[in-house]
Amino acid sequence: MPKLPRGKVMSKKYNISQNRYRQLYYYCLQYQEWKDELKYKYDTSKALVVDDMPHSKTNNITNPTQDAAMKCAELAHKIATIEEAAKLTDPALYKYILKHVTNPNINYEYLSSHMNIPCSKNTFYDRRKKFYWILSQNVE
Repeated sequence: MPKLPRGKVMSKKYNISQNRYRQLYYYCLQYQEWKDELKYKYDTSKALVVDDMPHSKTNNITNPTQDAAMKCAELAHKIATIEEAAKLTDPALYKYILKHVTNPNINYEYLSSHMNIPCSKNTFYDRRKKFYWILSQNVE
């Protein structure tokens, strides 16, 4: 992640502050964690559990299936938000943008040498700024 003084605007073109950029940067780095959690952690086939602990409006009945489904929906929404922002940024470059913003070890040089990205470095980094601007519109 580039180091800029606090409070500076990362991109005048897209008007994203350094603090907002950092928030979105770390949001994107959770992408693979969310995908793994969605794929491996949630089992929506569990039965109802009745216990003595009060739970919202369910009269001491918890519904792990419903809870898991809600968590799955939340994770799927976060994943889709990042993927959709990449697609809206540039349909031809979205897979490169997605790979870059979700993995801190993937830079332009890697994309160029291993994935044959079809654009210049300047174009790619301009699209990355646009990606964060689009994502910023969709993430609180």
